[in-house]
Amino acid sequence: MAGTFELFVDDDAQIRFRLVMPDGHVLAVSGQFTDKHAAAAAIEEVRECAGTGLIQDVATPPPNRRPAPPHPRYAVRGGTRRLNALGAA
Repeated sequence: MAGTFELFVDDDAQIRFRLVMPDGHVLAVSGQFTDKHAAAAAIEEVRECAGTGLIQDVATPPPNRRPAPPHPRYAVRGGTRRLNALGAA
């Protein structure tokens, strides 16, 4: 299900937008814009870029901590699989 972009005015009287999930959780908040047109243009850029954006991990783990095990839903499965003519496994 798709989220919603909400335009709002922050405490500095600047326009911002936030991406809100269907359950109400705020996923992202933008920087400041001087007008709604600039904020709407940025939303269009986010829509275009986010759908194809890659994940780049630039976080370094804290010292003396083991990295968390991968989530089973996103774990890479071993072995190779042949694809049929439609590209399905």
